[in-house]
Amino acid sequence: MHPTTPQVTELVERTRQLVETTVLPLERSSDGDIERAGGDVVRLELQEAARQAGVFAPHAPVEYGGHGLGMVDRAPVFEAAGYSVFGPLALNIAAPDEGNVHLLQEIATAEQRERYLAPLARGEVRSAFAMTEPSPGAGSDPTMLATRAQRDGDDWVIDGDKRFITGADGAGFFIVMARTSPGDSGATMFLVPGDAPGLSVGRHITTMDKSMVGGHCEVSFRGVRVPGDAVLGEVDRGFANAQVRLGPARMTHVMRWLGAARQAHDCALGYVAERQAFGSRLGDLGLAQQLIADSEIDLAATRALLLTACAALDRGERASHETSIAKTFGAEAICRVVDRAMQLAGGTGVSDDLPIARLYREVRPFRVYDGPSEVHRWSIARRALRRHQAPA
Repeated sequence: MHPTTPQVTELVERTRQLVETTVLPLERSSDGDIERAGGDVVRLELQEAARQAGVFAPHAPVEYGGHGLGMVDRAPVFEAAGYSVFGPLALNIAAPDEGNVHLLQEIATAEQRERYLAPLARGEVRSAFAMTEPSPGAGSDPTMLATRAQRDGDDWVIDGDKRFITGADGAGFFIVMARTSPGDSGATMFLVPGDAPGLSVGRHITTMDKSMVGGHCEVSFRGVRVPGDAVLGEVDRGFANAQVRLGPARMTHVMRWLGAARQAHDCALGYVAERQAFGSRLGDLGLAQQLIADSEIDLAATRALLLTACAALDRGERASHETSIAKTFGAEAICRVVDRAMQLAGGTGVSDDLPIARLYREVRPFRVYDGPSEVHRWSIARRALRRHQAPA
């Protein structure tokens, strides 16, 4: 990690201590299952502990009780929190709330910030970002958006179905992407209270990861009526405005799961430093050392690409190319690190005696979440070709 100021260095150390003393024991006693640990009840308890430690909401605006850190400064703090899969929840930097805080701060009106951003930043409510839909709706290709919003006087009426909506069960409000005009770009984001008539949270879709409060759910919108001031950003500018959220949110995912990979790597190092095999410590064997070295390289390279993308975002650039590269490499490198840790620990690595197998279940979906690696590679290649073919 690369703390950049004394403030960040102190936040990293306080976060590390909170995770070690308070968060990791809870993660391990509940096998990393947030619902088994207590769901929203334990979320509030962990967040109070983070407030007492002075590390709550490092990303949120100062006026809403946060530390107001930029992207580069967030990186080491988020990684320290992500060392436990419950750590981000404690600091109120877990997905999707963290990304929604960023989005609301950037494009919400003053009234919307007061109604939605302030309680979200303070941890008083949770939120959800409702984009993904069942086939043939939007998934990796957002232009297939099928949920529609139609004007009715001064109001909008939303109809459609969403799927894999993280944190939906118990969310205080939803940011909903709906089509408002024909064409690939005709979409709008709406702020919809969680108790709005016609909004229904359905089935929890069982996934291999278990650390996110509110699950990954099916959500239906049947004649959900919202006023004109529920539009977030501008009408028909939903896809463009969503980019304000997506690039930074991909990078904060890298930060958090980088911490989880480091936990797995540390477990493997502890194991091979003690385990005897073939007349020496396992860690003294060349093949084991190669796995260790490759993981050290992957961790360092992920941080370097992450910081490059974060610096571009801090400069106000869209940074689509940098964030796609860092997300794709990071998601795959993080999986490699945890997989090597499992290999180094042998039978113990695939058992519940160490957290490595559970951590693998948490990080593996990142190669799908926030854009599959294949889609990002397609986008990276297209940009490279456009750059090559552009006139001098």
